[in-house]
Amino acid sequence: MSRASSSRQLSVERFTAFVDAVVAIAMTLLILPLMEAVSDASGEHLSTLEFLADHRGQLISFALSFALIAMFWMEHHRVYGQVRSVTAPLVVINVAWLFTIVWLPVATAMVGQMPFDSAQAAVYIGSLIATQLLTLTAKAYLLRHPQMHEWGEERMRSGIIGDTASTLLFGVALALAVTVPGIAYASLLLTALTWPVSLLIRRILRRDTPARARG
Repeated sequence: MSRASSSRQLSVERFTAFVDAVVAIAMTLLILPLMEAVSDASGEHLSTLEFLADHRGQLISFALSFALIAMFWMEHHRVYGQVRSVTAPLVVINVAWLFTIVWLPVATAMVGQMPFDSAQAAVYIGSLIATQLLTLTAKAYLLRHPQMHEWGEERMRSGIIGDTASTLLFGVALALAVTVPGIAYASLLLTALTWPVSLLIRRILRRDTPARARG
C-alpha cells in the first residue's frame, strides 16, 4: 500500500472512530436521568414496581431514543464503511450530525420528566428530523463525489430516497403529535412505513423521468 493511500485510509478510520466515540457517549448520557431517579427512589423507599410505574415515561423515552440513535449510527456505519476519503465539507456535515445526536439526550430528558406540550414535541421530533436531514445531506454530497466512495450511483440514490421517506414521515409524525390530542409520540410509529413510502417515491420519480424526456 502506498504512503498516500495509507494516509487516506488512516484519515477515514480516525474520522469514523471519532464519530463512534461521540455516539457511544450520547447513548450513555441517555441513562443518567434514570440513574438519578433510582437514587431518589431509594431515598423515598419506593419499591421496584412503584419506581417503574412512577418513571415509565422516562423508561419509554430512554428506550425510544436509545433505539433511534442506534439506528442512526448503524446507517452511518454502513455508509461510511464504503467511503475511501473524507473532505472538509463532509466533516462539517458530520459534525452537525453529531450535534443533533449529542443534543438528543437533552430532548429525551424533557420528554421523560416534563409534561407533554407542542413545544416539547417540536424539540424532540425536530431533533430527529435534523439528524435525518443531515444523513440525507451527507449522502447527497457523496453522490456528487463518486470518487470518494465505493457505492454505486444507483445504491446511493436508493439510500437518499429512503432518507427522504424517513424525513417526510418524521414531519408527519411531528404534525400529528402537535395537532392531534392524545397521540403524542405514538405518531413516531409512522416511521415503520419508510419502506412503502420509499417505493412510492421511486414510482413517482420513474413516471416523472419519461415525462421530462418527452418534454
